[in-house]
Amino acid sequence: MFRRMLAEGLGTFWLVFGGCGSAVLAAAFPELGIGFAGVALAFGLSVLTMAYAVGHISGGHFNPAVTIGQYAGGLFPRKDVAPYVVAQVVGGIVAAAVLYLVASGLTGFSAQASGFASNGYGEHSPGGYSLFAALVIEFVLTALFVVIINTIVSRPALSAVAPIAIGLALTLIHLISIPVTNTSVNPARSTAVALFQGGWAIEQLWMFWLVPIAGGIAGGLIARALRPEASDETHPTDTPSAQVA
Repeated sequence: MFRRMLAEGLGTFWLVFGGCGSAVLAAAFPELGIGFAGVALAFGLSVLTMAYAVGHISGGHFNPAVTIGQYAGGLFPRKDVAPYVVAQVVGGIVAAAVLYLVASGLTGFSAQASGFASNGYGEHSPGGYSLFAALVIEFVLTALFVVIINTIVSRPALSAVAPIAIGLALTLIHLISIPVTNTSVNPARSTAVALFQGGWAIEQLWMFWLVPIAGGIAGGLIARALRPEASDETHPTDTPSAQVA
């Protein structure tokens, strides 16, 4: 379990540092900023690369909503949910701390003023979208993300390409929803940067735990219904076919 928790922490670190780091440091860089598309690709690449690196150790969830969604889908044991979530949150916070140290090297930088890649709704949504819109987009996209993950990892023949498909799915999710919520679908990612933003992001953090987890459960149940032959005792988290994001 220690190795698996270390892998989850490291993977979530890379996800937050790569994805949020691209948003904080490179998205709006003068004249050469990577923009929304670049940030979306950074999140997808971070998952893809780390899933190949450590997915064979832990299954490569890097996301509490995915872990809980895998449990709801009958692909993950209940006793391992809490250790995974703890490792993911810790890994994300460490990444945000390192990112804060780097970003603070820029004169005039303020995590509170810039938002520090935090997720938000209402006046803190990049596009000014309402709480209801944020609820809908986060629920639907997390559910579909877990459906994609669970249906892929339950097919061993796809183990070699699973990280690619899942990384591309996360890229698409960000392309859709960055304007709405800055894209969470991952409570660990939201928590990590909110702690350093320190104001409105913490006040709105409840939504980015509650809704992605609800979406993850829904996605797990949908994926389970799509494979009625699956056994409730099947937990392929220690196999290459469980390289997920």
